[in-house]
This record gives sequence, C-alpha cells and structure tokens, in this order.
Amino acid sequence: MLTVCPYFHVHQPFRVKKYRVFDIGNDTEYFNDSSETDLNNRRIVEKVANKSYRPANKVLKELLDTHPEFRFALSFSGTALDQFEAYAPDVLESFQDLVATGRVEVLADTYHHSLAFFYSVPEFERQVTQHRKRIESLFGVTPRVFRNTELSYRNDLAKWCEDNGYIGIMAEGWDKYLGWRSPNYVYRPAGCSKIKVLLKNYKLSDDVAFRFSNQGWESWPLSAETYASWVHAHHGDAETINLFMDYETFGEHQWEDTGIFSFLRALPEMLMRHPETTFKTPTETVQSYEPVGEFDVPDILTWADTDRDLTAWTGNDIQRDAISATYKMEDDVLKTKNKQLIETWRKLQTSDHFYYMCTKWSHDGDVHAYFSPYQSPYDAYIAFMNALSDLQLRVSYALSTLAEKEKAKESREEIVAASLQVVAEEPKSAEQSSWSLVVTLWERARNSFWGMITRPWKKT
Repeated sequence: MLTVCPYFHVHQPFRVKKYRVFDIGNDTEYFNDSSETDLNNRRIVEKVANKSYRPANKVLKELLDTHPEFRFALSFSGTALDQFEAYAPDVLESFQDLVATGRVEVLADTYHHSLAFFYSVPEFERQVTQHRKRIESLFGVTPRVFRNTELSYRNDLAKWCEDNGYIGIMAEGWDKYLGWRSPNYVYRPAGCSKIKVLLKNYKLSDDVAFRFSNQGWESWPLSAETYASWVHAHHGDAETINLFMDYETFGEHQWEDTGIFSFLRALPEMLMRHPETTFKTPTETVQSYEPVGEFDVPDILTWADTDRDLTAWTGNDIQRDAISATYKMEDDVLKTKNKQLIETWRKLQTSDHFYYMCTKWSHDGDVHAYFSPYQSPYDAYIAFMNALSDLQLRVSYALSTLAEKEKAKESREEIVAASLQVVAEEPKSAEQSSWSLVVTLWERARNSFWGMITRPWKKT
C-alpha cells in the first residue's frame, strides 16, 4: 500500500505600512495601511479569500464529501486566523467545516510565523502555547504533529518536540541530508527515541506549487492523470508520498485560469484508481509506519530557495540587523507586562518582514520580489526599522512609568512605616503622642514630596 499525505500551510502576515522616520513618536499603528496597495492587510486578505480560500475550501469540502478515503492536513499561522476573524469570518467558518469532518488534521506551529526557536526558545515556547490554545478554541482539536515556520528544522527542534509530547514533526526531504535515501519513508530524528519525522517530497510538491503554470516546463500543461502516474510509479519503493505546499498555491500563486482547481478536483480520484493507493493524515502516517533510518540535521534546514537554509531571512546585513534588534527587545518588552506592546512586538517577529529584505538574485530573487509588497528590500528595511524604533520608545516609556510608580509606592510605604513606628513608641502623654505623630508624618511626607519634585527629569 502506498499512501499520500497532503499538507497545506495557511498564512497571512501583518504587513508594515510605509512607516516614515517622521512617524516615530507620533503613530503607534504600524499595520493599518488603507491604500490600494499590497500593504493594505484587509485588502490582501479579501483578495486572496476570493481567489484562493473560498474556492479552494469549496473544492476540498466537495472532495471530502465525495471520497471517504480522502484526507489531508492544514497548519495556520495565528496572524492568518486573526485576520480571517477580522476581515473574512466566512473563510474561518469554512476552514472549521473542513476540520469538523474529522479527516482534516490541524498541525502545531508558532502563532506569529516566527523564527523564534533559533533566537529565543522561551519566546518560541510562548508562541507555540498561544497557538495551541487558539487551535483548541477555534477547531476543538489539539495538534499532535509539529510544523515549524517555513518548515525550518534542526535536530534540537525535533528533540524539543519529542520532550513536549509531539509524535511527529515535518521537514524538507533535502538531498544534502538524505544522500541516496528516499524522502518517501518515515525517519527517526537524530538524538530522539520516540518522535518521527515526515519528509516533504520536494519534487512532486514543487511540480504543483511552482511549476504548474510554467509554460516553458516540459510537463506543461500538467493533468491530474499524469501527476497520479508519477505518484503510482513509486509503488514498491515507497510508503508515503508527502506533498507539502502553501495553501495559497490554489488560486493565488497558481491562478484559476491555469486549471489548478480542475486539477485539484480530479486528483484524488486519479490517485485512487490504483487499488493500492490511499490517503493518510500526518498523525496516521506516523502511527502506520516505522522509521527506516535516522535523519540527522545539525544545521538549519528550510523549504525556501535553492539553498534550503535560513539565508532567505538572514542572508545579508540588513536582515541580520533587523532580526537581532527585534529579539534584543525581549526582556524589556516582557517587563512592561503590557499586552498590546507584547503583541505588537510579536507581530514584528513574523518571518515575512525579514524575507522582504532579501537581496538574492536570479530565480530566488524573483520569488522574493513576487511576494514582497515593497518596491525594494531597502524600503522594507526602512519601514520595519522605523516601526521598531517607535516600539522601542514606547517600551522605554512604559518601563519608566512603571519605575516611577514603584518609587511612589515605596514612598507611601515609608510613610506608613513611620506612622506605625511613632504609634509604637511609648507616649509621655496622650497630647504629646498625638502632636508627635502629626509632626513626624508631616515631615516625612514633606521630605518625600520634595525629593520627588526635585529629582532630575529624564526624557524617555
């Protein structure tokens, strides 16, 4: 038996508007662009909903209703769920309908589509917890398989997942780490004893995600029948074909006029024409197959670009500067205990912001330019760093305010302590006791007040 494990990632970032240096200190709304450009988050969500989410969800629901064997998995960024709830609630409801069938698995992820694991494990853990609670609230399920941002993976991430109860994790089936071996089997992550890793078959996945509409491709136009024959060719030398791609492949990256929805609608039937081919979710795949070997990834592996590493987000100086400045704020942001400031900081962790700053060229550069709403990587950097600078000012002010409140509290406590001390002293007479208490309290209050108003003022 050969099983197919389809998985689709749903994500929309909160894009930073053209935030100018003159806006620093004057504008606390970084994500509220209202122009007719791709910086307008509401506009983008509504556009992609019409082109992709609504029609694709309709097709997938029809397939689930028609083929009892059909199943797949989804992962959602929290930023996408937040925007669906705000701008397109019917889209969120249609995803809930898919999951309610019991044959659509929802995966664990970071809430803010961040690279936090590689910069701050505690922050990563907070985002994973936030994401799990959101999934449980919206879909009534608890994820069992983990998928990290941009399919980023490393041995210690797999170990973290195992230690935290996940039974599976996903990764790119990249030749550098597989060597002669096939991605079409289940593997054991290096250093782990329980968790299993599912590897993306990048060739078959990218045939749909990237090459489907390429008229210069030798296999264009690609039919569901032809594609199914490529999958069937693996009978006898594979157990699971893991097809991992962005959900927006259907209708947004590959437009409707390419035939992508007709392809999707026909594919399950074409695959199941072979009597020994069926579908499994990631959890079912993990539970059905034993590992055939160890998957050892000591460096960071992702599904992006030809390099399959982190350079799509950290490959140049401006990217490294931006991401470093963001995570350096962690301690101060959390000390404010201000939910709005913390949430804004987390929205700025979304990996897309750093992806837009990429200066790669050739095919990789074309892909980055396609996804970026900015005219250049430097425009992306300037807008982001200006917004981050404003957030730093707000955090500094919040900490300063907290410090002043703490000092005022200490002064009040000193006055109370003084009054108790006077009362505790043995009085010579009732009249002397009362007068002594009044004088002492007045002097303490005067000194405390005078110290506060003469303290050097520091602008924050």
